[in-house]
Amino acid sequence: MSDNNTPTPAAAAASAAPEAPAGNGKRRRALTALAAVVIVAGGGWGLYEWLVASHYEDTDNAYVSGNVIQITPQIGGTVMAINADDTDFVKAGQPLVQLDPADAKVALEQAEAALAQAVRQVRTLYANNGSLAAQVTLRQADIVKAQSDIAKAQDDLQRRRALSGNGAVSKEELNHAETQLDTAKSQLAAAQAGVVAAKEALVSNQSLTEGTSVAQHPSVLAAAAKVREAYLATQRVAMPAPVDGYVAKRTVQLGQRVAAGTPMMSIVPLNQLWVDANFKEVQLRNIRIDQPVKLTADVYGKKVEYTGKVAGLGVGTGSAFALLPAQNATGNWIKVVQRVPVRIALDPEQLKANPLRIGLSMDAEVDISQKGGKMLADAPRATALAQTTVYSQLDRGADAEVERIVAANIGGKGGATAAAPAKAPAAPAGNTSVAVQGQPG
Repeated sequence: MSDNNTPTPAAAAASAAPEAPAGNGKRRRALTALAAVVIVAGGGWGLYEWLVASHYEDTDNAYVSGNVIQITPQIGGTVMAINADDTDFVKAGQPLVQLDPADAKVALEQAEAALAQAVRQVRTLYANNGSLAAQVTLRQADIVKAQSDIAKAQDDLQRRRALSGNGAVSKEELNHAETQLDTAKSQLAAAQAGVVAAKEALVSNQSLTEGTSVAQHPSVLAAAAKVREAYLATQRVAMPAPVDGYVAKRTVQLGQRVAAGTPMMSIVPLNQLWVDANFKEVQLRNIRIDQPVKLTADVYGKKVEYTGKVAGLGVGTGSAFALLPAQNATGNWIKVVQRVPVRIALDPEQLKANPLRIGLSMDAEVDISQKGGKMLADAPRATALAQTTVYSQLDRGADAEVERIVAANIGGKGGATAAAPAKAPAAPAGNTSVAVQGQPG
């Protein structure tokens, strides 16, 4: 006999049947809502990609770059003073390293003495023109005298020949008259040869002085060039900063003997920075010169945003210019997406407000909505790197030194052919007026 409180299987099935459709409906509604969310999200993402994201190309493979100017001596010498160290800020023209000037000063004194000697030797050439011209005149006078002697000897000989027929003149006296005539003719020939030799000597000496003055004579100019070379060496014992910037990588030490071209330190102008953003090759199809770029630096985070523009696209991938280029013709080849450096110019005012340093990481986002620009530059950059006045000022005193030496040794009337004496330049050790490149080196 069954318990009246226990439901039969048929009753249980009947009571459970209405609940099954309710559970399936909830699941269906949940799946429908989820599908709707996915569709809406996908549509929203597609719409965002079409309207916004497709107008930008971004990369986090970007780094700050700039000019790293190496300071190298133009002459060899021993380091006597170092006036700047790592992290120091230096102005263009400020002396950085001082070499021992003793050898350069000795070489300058030797060159100055050689120039003075050359001026005096050239003066001698001009003086010889006058003496050789006088020799020509003297030899021409000898010809006139010899011609006169010949005429006299001929008259004496004719008279003696006329008297020799009646025995008034002895044969010995007649022979003596003939000998005098021959001697006079020999003297005339010698005088004529002397005139030719004197004229040749005069022409030879004039060829050394013709068409030039003492100050512009080739021998003087060659000696003057040696003076300029030695003078420049005395100025180059002090190495000035070529640009305003910060000192980095100082390797030179006091007392070190350095050769010309030895790297001693570097100058980094932090107002001349740019960003090299390495975009994938598939991102380059729409990047053009002068497109605007937004950048952020890891050192400042998202709070500081830089605005720049595309200055140029690289002409090769990084692997193409690597020290060991990829060997893609091998059998075990795996395709690797290449990257091409894109140079991005920065705003100098933003750099002044938030300084960057070489090598810092950057995030770059290029606005490619305007595709009318050029992919490659077709002309030199408007602001090309150029030498400033630092090094060009070093030789200004050389000309004054040459003019002073020439004027001091030219003497006499020749002084009018040389420039007025100039005051000797100050010693180079205290030279701080040099000022250099916008872009040394």
